Amino acid sequence: MVKEIVFTEDALPPLPIYCDRFMSPSAQAVVSRGTVYASGNIGITRDMNLVEGGVEAQTRAALENLSKVLKAAGSGLEHVLKVNVYLTNLPRDFQPMNGVYSQFFEQGKMPARTCIGVAALPLGADVEIECTAEVPQA
Repeated sequence: MVKEIVFTEDALPPLPIYCDRFMSPSAQAVVSRGTVYASGNIGITRDMNLVEGGVEAQTRAALENLSKVLKAAGSGLEHVLKVNVYLTNLPRDFQPMNGVYSQFFEQGKMPARTCIGVAALPLGADVEIECTAEVPQA
């Protein structure tokens, strides 16, 4: 099996806070057999602080970063097949997150999606988003 590790300086690096001296950080994404598996993204700044503005601002920042990672992998948001969204307060934050989320995907062509309520996310984030996408044939 051939797998390509994706890294681009345009996007934020994977979070190093959960790695110890024996582990390296995970990849921004991995491409294998024409499919991109993107790591989870939260809404942070270059200096690893949460963006201000709550779940809406964090959703926008996470999806913008995810878009940069997909581009580096030869794909894009228009090629996303499946999205997993993790929310620390699903009842309160689903609608605001969904309002921003829907701006990033073409209506009528939304990818499959799962939204999951979780107890906590890295750095106290409200939302984390990961996806699987195809790499279109050239």
